[in-house]
Amino acid sequence: MDPLILPLGGKSPKIHSSAFIAPGCRIIGDVEIGADASIWYNCVIRADVNLIRIGARTNIQDGTIIHCDSDKDGSGGFPTIIGNDVLVGHMAMLHGCTVHDRGFVGLGAIVMDGCVIEGDGMLAAGAMLTPGKTVVHRQLWAGRPAKYMRDLTDDAVTGMREGVEHYVHNSKAHIGAIKAL
Repeated sequence: MDPLILPLGGKSPKIHSSAFIAPGCRIIGDVEIGADASIWYNCVIRADVNLIRIGARTNIQDGTIIHCDSDKDGSGGFPTIIGNDVLVGHMAMLHGCTVHDRGFVGLGAIVMDGCVIEGDGMLAAGAMLTPGKTVVHRQLWAGRPAKYMRDLTDDAVTGMREGVEHYVHNSKAHIGAIKAL
């Protein structure tokens, strides 16, 4: 099944030619996806009430849902902004939040409206970051609701950067396999 790239409300998704968009994805409305980013199988990225931006070399893993918050009270709502070199684990949910360059969102984690994950910050698998919270640079937060656990080691930060490289390389292999069909 090919991905569905759907213009909505006069806004069309803008996807860099080097990005990998896996079959089964749904990308709708005011979405921009950067160079060498990868959007894996069966993700939904729906920018129908605000904008979504996904940076270069960022990977959004299988089954993830990304949405944004509308301007329901005149405050402008919350767009979803995801920087460069970000890792987003399988089945995560991001809604009206910001993940800075080199941030990490674990498997099945939830990031809610107005939240921020700073560069080299990590939200653990299964965690729920409740509205308005900030994961500070090089901190690990975990739990439901998420709370600060500890600072990240240099090895952990290096591991996240290696993960970015892995997904850029792996997406090229998937592009080749799909083209060969």
